[in-house]
Amino acid sequence: MVSFKVVVSDPKTGKSYQKDLEEQNTGALIGKKIGDIIDGTILQLDGYKLKITGGTDKDGFPMSPSIPGGVRKAVLLAEGFGFHPKRKGMRKKKLLRGYTITSEIVQINTMIVEYGQIPLENNGNPEGKA
Repeated sequence: MVSFKVVVSDPKTGKSYQKDLEEQNTGALIGKKIGDIIDGTILQLDGYKLKITGGTDKDGFPMSPSIPGGVRKAVLLAEGFGFHPKRKGMRKKKLLRGYTITSEIVQINTMIVEYGQIPLENNGNPEGKA
């Protein structure tokens, strides 16, 4: 199977925490899309609700909320997501991944929408590192 690195961002503190997802729990994320709300118990974060904000595939191409499915596509970009032009009016083709999580995704970015009882800093870790 596949394993994911899930980055959990805390909008209150501005900190991010990286969690490795075991192979038996990855099936719950495959097929989810950018913008979906997932339960934090998948990552041992009881009571937390997480919103999927993006991710990258095995080759480092970012997920885009404007491309349907889980395919990799060359898209003509003028600004913003995945491309920052050096001159006004500059456009460029860039490879981006679709908004659906597949087995080729390696990293998933999430943001906390609903907080649990235990603070994220020491949630299940005695050292305080997530």
